[in-house]
Amino acid sequence: MADITAGMVKELRELTGLGMMECKKALTETNGDIKAAEDLLRVKSGAKASKAASRVTAEGIVGAYLASDGKLAAMVEVNCETDFVAKNEDFRAFAATIAELVATRNPADVAAIADLGIDGGTVEAKRQALVQKIGENISVRRYARFQSEARLIQYLHGGGRIGVTVEFAGGTDAVGKDVAMHIAASVAAIRPVCVSREQVPAELVERERQIYLAQAKESGKPDDIAKKMVEGRIQKFLAEVTLLGQPFVKNPDDTVEKHLKAHGATVKGFALYVVGEGIEKKSTDFAAEVAAMTKS
Repeated sequence: MADITAGMVKELRELTGLGMMECKKALTETNGDIKAAEDLLRVKSGAKASKAASRVTAEGIVGAYLASDGKLAAMVEVNCETDFVAKNEDFRAFAATIAELVATRNPADVAAIADLGIDGGTVEAKRQALVQKIGENISVRRYARFQSEARLIQYLHGGGRIGVTVEFAGGTDAVGKDVAMHIAASVAAIRPVCVSREQVPAELVERERQIYLAQAKESGKPDDIAKKMVEGRIQKFLAEVTLLGQPFVKNPDDTVEKHLKAHGATVKGFALYVVGEGIEKKSTDFAAEVAAMTKS
């Protein structure tokens, strides 16, 4: 039997949004397998999906660059320690410069950004100088680069905490921006994982199918009824997690697909960055809860 640590309980709790004791019990039942425990809790609680993707736990900004012809773009997440520094003009200018360098120099990976030339020196030298000036650690976490024969458009929200780049054809820039705004708004609901149903990973669909089937069986439904229920939920799931299938944020009576067709536009791809997603901060409240759990 695997030892169930407080850290494992915390991770599962953040994935599911469920209580500590429920998470600890699920981990015990699955011998410490966090993914299996998450699936088990979804079956037992009817939880719709993982909540981890919506947690924003670090500071910083999404730097963005878009070429004037709309054919080349980049987004880069640059992190700092406090929201105060995230609003600093020097910090924001640094992030914007890194985004432009990523677009125009096409580095091999994040590590390679440090050696790119800037202001007579390197990005790393510039970063260190900024750390000394501001007094906080600064790091370049990730980036996405886009080059398209079609058209690219970007949208930044929340002072740069959310960044979206959309590749689209046809329509107008206004249509593209509306779609980018829709994707940014999805952070508060269900994020699209891809453009269309055909692009949803088969393993993701199968995982959902198995969870729905287990939930149906838990409710005591006969096998034939359970299978019909599962297929219905799969179709709903595919609509929820694909951009084209989602209700359009500006007009929920239409899907994004219908909105695009009405304007003669198509989306070829997109990227969504949310500052700090997946990065943990220390929580004194959680420590107190762990202590309480240990006593119990």
